Amino acid sequence: MSGKPVVPRDQAAKDVEAAVDYYVAEAGEAIAFRFIDALESAYRGIGAQPSAGSPRYSHELALPGLRSRLLRRFPYLVFYIEREDHVDIWRVLHAQRDIPDWLRESDV
Repeated sequence: MSGKPVVPRDQAAKDVEAAVDYYVAEAGEAIAFRFIDALESAYRGIGAQPSAGSPRYSHELALPGLRSRLLRRFPYLVFYIEREDHVDIWRVLHAQRDIPDWLRESDV
């Protein structure tokens, strides 16, 4: 299955690093590795079918093209925009956060 390359922004990489650090500290390395596996699976799915993500926050934030995808078995959302030649990953945020405020902090 081919698709577009998935390119995380610096802030998305920082979000992932913080989540991994949290899981290592609170649940152990095995759970942190499961989180990474779930994230990599989500990235593959996003690259293969970018239009399958939810546009919910696109409407709420008036950001055309913004989509999100929930990680399997983890309460994290991957926020992204499909570009002509790649998928731009903006943030990877815990679903219980105030998502609109956290996305506004992104380097749009």
